[in-house]
Formats: sequence, C-alpha cells, structure tokens
Amino acid sequence: MKITAIETVPYAIPYTKPLRFASGEVHTAEHVLVRVHTDEGLTGVADAPPRPFTYGETQASVTGVIEKIFAPQLTGTDALAREQVHALLHRTVGNPAAKSAIDMALWDIAGQALGLNVSTLLGGWSDRMRVAHMLGFDAPERMAAEAERMRDTYGITVFKVKVGRRPARLDLDVCRALREVLGAEAELYVDGNRGWTASESAAALRELAGLGITLAEELCPADDVLGRRWLVRQSPVPFVADESATTPAEVTRSLLDGAATAISIKTARTGFTHSQRVLFQCEGLGAEVVMGNQIDGQLGTVCTVVFGAAHASSSRRAGELSNFLDMSGDLLTEPIAITDGTLAVPDGPGLGVAIDPEKLGRYRQDR
Repeated sequence: MKITAIETVPYAIPYTKPLRFASGEVHTAEHVLVRVHTDEGLTGVADAPPRPFTYGETQASVTGVIEKIFAPQLTGTDALAREQVHALLHRTVGNPAAKSAIDMALWDIAGQALGLNVSTLLGGWSDRMRVAHMLGFDAPERMAAEAERMRDTYGITVFKVKVGRRPARLDLDVCRALREVLGAEAELYVDGNRGWTASESAAALRELAGLGITLAEELCPADDVLGRRWLVRQSPVPFVADESATTPAEVTRSLLDGAATAISIKTARTGFTHSQRVLFQCEGLGAEVVMGNQIDGQLGTVCTVVFGAAHASSSRRAGELSNFLDMSGDLLTEPIAITDGTLAVPDGPGLGVAIDPEKLGRYRQDR
C-alpha cells in the first residue's frame, strides 16, 4: 500500500476563553489537518498544532514543510514502512508537529487496513483514561470556580495548575483556593512553563508541598543547568520535563543529567512511534510519565487517549484530555465526551473518528 498524496488543510477555531500561561497565551486553535492518502483508498488523518512560542512552528511552516519537502519525499513509499518514513523525515531538522501528524495518520491507515483500533495495535491495555483538566492564569476565585464546574459537570478531580507568575504569591494563592474549594480528594499538580528561576521555584515548592501537589512541571528553564539540577534534587514530588525534552535523546539526557525525574509525553510532538520510544525509555529508567496536552482540539485529544490508554504506565496517571471543552467548535462527525471523569477510546478501526466535511468547510482557511 503506497502513499499517493499528503494533504494539508489549515483551519482556525476560536477558544471560548483564552488559555494563559507563563510562556504565552492561546486565543484561537490555528492548526493544520493532515491527511495521508493511499493507492488502496484508505486515508489517515491527524492534527498538527503549531506552537511558535515553544517549538518555533507556525501554521504556514507546517503546511509548507509538508507540501514542499515531506510529501514529495514520501509519495510512493509503503504506508506501513514507518522506519523508512521516519528515515526520510529525519533528513529535515525540527518540525515536530508536522512530522508527528504524518506518523499518526500512518498509524490510522494501518489500523483501518487491519480492522483494528490504533490503541489495540499500540498495546491494548485499556479502553479509557482518567482526565486531568488544565487551569490557565486567572484570579483565584475564577480558577476555583472553573475547577468546581469541571468536577460537578464532568466528574474531573485531577487538575494541572499553570504557575510561573511574579510574584509567586499570585499562583500560591490560587493553589490554596483550589485546595480549599475542592478538598483533600482532588489531585493538584503544577506547571511553570519555565517562568520562575530555580530559587523562586524552590521557595514555591516549599509552600506547595503543604497543599499536597503530586507533580511539578518545568518550573524553571532547563538551560539553567546547575540551578535545575539543584532544584530537582530537592523537589518533594516528581519533577516533569515537558518542552525541554521533546525527543527520545533529550528525554534520556534530562533523566540521566538529573534535570527531571518524570516526563510529559505529547503525541502532537512525538507522534505514536516516537512517543512509544519515549515511554519505553522511561519505563527502563524508572521514570513516571504523564500524557500531556498541546492545547489540542478533539482530534488531537483522541490521539492522546488512543496512545495513553494503550499502555499500563501511560494510563496510570490522568491524562490532560479536556481542553477541547474550551473550543467553540470541532471537526469530528461524532464529538467525543467526558463522562465520570474519564474519556473513552473511540470505537472503530484506526483512530475511530471521521472528519465532518461541513465543519471543516466552516473553519478551513485555504478557501
């Protein structure tokens, strides 16, 4: 089965409220739908969410690199020969979202060809994951109200709290308000997006420890090598590398150098193939993982739960699977839904989802 074409469709869906965090803010999902077509009539789909403030990609760069470099290289290649595909993709540096979307679309094709869900192909551990909700910067009372609404409406009891503002008291007050409103049964963890220094992070962790947080993610820059190691050594909870560990090699260096003790896996930047390599590295080195969120829409969220539910170690913690709730629309024919604090893997072969042409026509930007 040969690849005959790779199609890119840039689209934009506004968020009902922006997500704000230390390294930026997002008001609109300006993503790229990627479709890989084959000579047997099967088409795989995936989403590429550019994050220029983190990885340097833009909507234009994703469409450009796929149309001008990747599609010509891959046309005629066996759609199931992923190692050959990745060898060709690897000739071009960077572009993680573009490469990952192609990889996941090829897994979608493989699942369709075999009549199996991709989650089954990857490991088949479970058919669902617990959901964690990500809370962006706002006043303590509004963030607490949002968390209450997520708990009462969707049954979510795990919350990732964006921190990294100055003074740190702004974020510490939020965490206290959340603990007071949600009670001891809720799980809270924090993500600084590299917003604090190592010393600011250490001071904040001393106070956060009393609130029972379970993870601390990217509180300070990883290129502050000595400060990061000093901070991680004294962290009372697993310290998560996210945007500082975007490849299998970076993951290995982060863990062996003492810059992290846990890893965030995001299928939007490592696809399914390299996400699995990252996961197995973490298992071998005894590091925990959390399934992260690239401020994904519904299609990206499906990819995350498909991968996360496939493995015991990636489904142990709640996955960040709810931020699509803040989007004003979606592309799927059958929207996904969170119930009782969990999200199920869609039924059906491949990713188990289809793109609604009418919805895509409403949001696409190339016509």
